[in-house]
Amino acid sequence: MSDDTLTEEEATAFRAKVKAFLDEHATGHNIVGADPRDEQSMAQTKAYQAKVAEAGLAGLTYPTEYGGAGLTKAHDRIWREEAGKYPDMSGALTISHGMCLPMMAEYGTHEQKQAYMADMISAKTVWCQMFSEPGAGSDVASLQTRAELDGDEWIINGQKVWTTLAHVCDYGILIARTDPDQPKHAGISMFAVDMSDPAIEIRAINQIDGGQHFNEVFFTDLRIPKDSLIGDLNNGWRMATAMLMYERVAIGTGSTSGISRPWSKRLINHATKTGVIEDPVVRQSIMKIYSEETAKSLVSMRTRAELKAGKTPGPGGSLGKLHGAKIMRSLRTVAGEIGGVASIAGEEGYDDQLWRGFFLGSFSANIAGGTDEIQKNIIGDRVLGLPREPAVDKGVAFRELRVGTQTD
Repeated sequence: MSDDTLTEEEATAFRAKVKAFLDEHATGHNIVGADPRDEQSMAQTKAYQAKVAEAGLAGLTYPTEYGGAGLTKAHDRIWREEAGKYPDMSGALTISHGMCLPMMAEYGTHEQKQAYMADMISAKTVWCQMFSEPGAGSDVASLQTRAELDGDEWIINGQKVWTTLAHVCDYGILIARTDPDQPKHAGISMFAVDMSDPAIEIRAINQIDGGQHFNEVFFTDLRIPKDSLIGDLNNGWRMATAMLMYERVAIGTGSTSGISRPWSKRLINHATKTGVIEDPVVRQSIMKIYSEETAKSLVSMRTRAELKAGKTPGPGGSLGKLHGAKIMRSLRTVAGEIGGVASIAGEEGYDDQLWRGFFLGSFSANIAGGTDEIQKNIIGDRVLGLPREPAVDKGVAFRELRVGTQTD
């Protein structure tokens, strides 16, 4: 269906179908004990998404020939609105569905779409993103992982880092340098890789909150078919920029639509449990978070409304990403004032575990998906039209630069 409108009867019927499905299946994850490597969460997510696909509610706006439902953005809005009222069952698919899937849909060949998209939509396969390197974090264009063409195969050598859920993913989207004689933002290409290949080594990164869902990924003479290239050769920076735009929309807008205030609700429960909910100062602090989440939701709704079918989102996604990081900073202060030391070192229990994990992990909001400084540069340059910062390496071949860990 190409029409983005539904009659009142059609919308009512579809909403009823969605609610019936969510009532039965969106009951929250049942995690037994610690899940530092996210194996339990991912297994339950995949089982849930398989049911979504079986019900004809997965990949709503993607064509049926590629495993989607072939419905409209109006159907997608209804799904997001209703899903936001239930426990999040698909957070582990944020990268696979929010970044890799739209990239494959927009830039993949017909053959690639047929080979990959249906399984991506149903979560039969899950994908990760491999951009950052030890010497190429915020400056991703300084990457040194290389891909060299050898007949009908690409040979890949190098290292990626901070790769979320690589150890439980089936495939990954990788960017690598294919022509070091071009400037650093050129000579980069994008590939699809099979994460089960023995030439790929995945090492867990231990996090301060006890989790291990980030990884280092090493490639040693990894051979992949020539047609694993996504998009045009040496056009990888454009592709990477497009994927980062999808990432910031995914992080900044979440998986639901409408007004969403998850952290305000948690704060209210936290303040009620600790007996300070009637304190006017506490109530005012919670109200500030409530207002920030409301504003962020409205911006997110506008961002999603501006997305055109089959088109890469623009730089406005950085607004939601930056706003979300700001909310996390404020939330740390408010939650700490409400619970005090008990929020971090209290007795075992769901609420205590939630807040301890939040305090330790929330700092990543200012880094993951691009630092606050990067987002501000993007907003200043591409949203506000301010002058760009000087680039001293413009036009210089990458092999002549001394960037990241490159020494020769």
